[in-house]
Amino acid sequence: MALIIMTDDGIRFDGRMAESEPLGGAETAFVGLAEGFAARGHRVLAFSNGAQAIEHRGVQWRPISEGPPKSADLYVANRGDKLLSLVPRARSVAFWIHNPARYLLKWRYLWKLVHRRPAIVFCGVFHASTYPGWAPAGSRVSIPYGISEVFRQTPPAQDPPPPRAVFTSNPTRSLDWLLDLWVEQIRPRVPGAELHVFSGLRTYGAMGTAKAAEMLPVLERARALGDSGIVLRDPVAKQELAVEMARMRAYLYRGDPGEAFCTSAGEAQAMGLPAVVQNIACMAERVDDGITGHVAADRDEFARAAVRILTDDGLWRAQHAAALARKRNFGWIDAAAQFEALFLGRHDAPAIAA
Repeated sequence: MALIIMTDDGIRFDGRMAESEPLGGAETAFVGLAEGFAARGHRVLAFSNGAQAIEHRGVQWRPISEGPPKSADLYVANRGDKLLSLVPRARSVAFWIHNPARYLLKWRYLWKLVHRRPAIVFCGVFHASTYPGWAPAGSRVSIPYGISEVFRQTPPAQDPPPPRAVFTSNPTRSLDWLLDLWVEQIRPRVPGAELHVFSGLRTYGAMGTAKAAEMLPVLERARALGDSGIVLRDPVAKQELAVEMARMRAYLYRGDPGEAFCTSAGEAQAMGLPAVVQNIACMAERVDDGITGHVAADRDEFARAAVRILTDDGLWRAQHAAALARKRNFGWIDAAAQFEALFLGRHDAPAIAA
């Protein structure tokens, strides 16, 4: 059993909140990995801006304000540069990042990376490519996100649902673009089709409040398009979202240059939802083109693919089955095993080098 310390100094969350509140991708990943480590028998101390000290699913959660111990077998600093100086006597240090890495090319990051020399953990091929070869790192590795157990265990749809699509990302990530396309090209060709938008400020905590001026106009536009089949829903916790996804027929999301993994696409594919995306950032890694969905070259191709998956039962059955077979198999216990192989010298799971 190893002592593993994980830290995050972003929005307020902990493992219990992850089951009752909507969370963003980076927070979902942090909780998932911590619980994956605990499930594999390790002692896990997770420090965050959570409100109180609790133990949940084998993870000991503590307020980051308490400060972590000085030593550990593995220390995982989650995205924040101020965290790199903590746990100074850790045997192994991983700096886990969740956005394209160009933001690290600032002096306030670079000098800390030179000093600490952590392994930088990326979540895929595209993500790793965003950090240039000259930039400092103790090592560079890629470990994909696991898929939360709720999306791997909730029963998926058995028969083709009605023409009901879903969007589950940040409203500033091309929701306006999708609303235009839905009104102009998709809904007119699929009368009665619905686009359910699970999106809002609540998912992003204080950050969502700070970005309200950007988010709210897009959400208000979605609300005003009810006559065009747009159904604006409040963000929900993962358990409820999985149940809702089982009622959906397709996942529609253009993609965003700021995505490194795209948790929402991973969750939808694990529920067997054929996805229509564009080849932006990491999206071609989440969706197997022509097999579990369609990676469109432009907006017209996106619209045609969306119409087809909303209306063609044979195509839906084939892509639904392929998504379930290919996209449900890697959970957070598997990701934790890969961290072990890389940082704790255990080799019961393959490590993936960047």
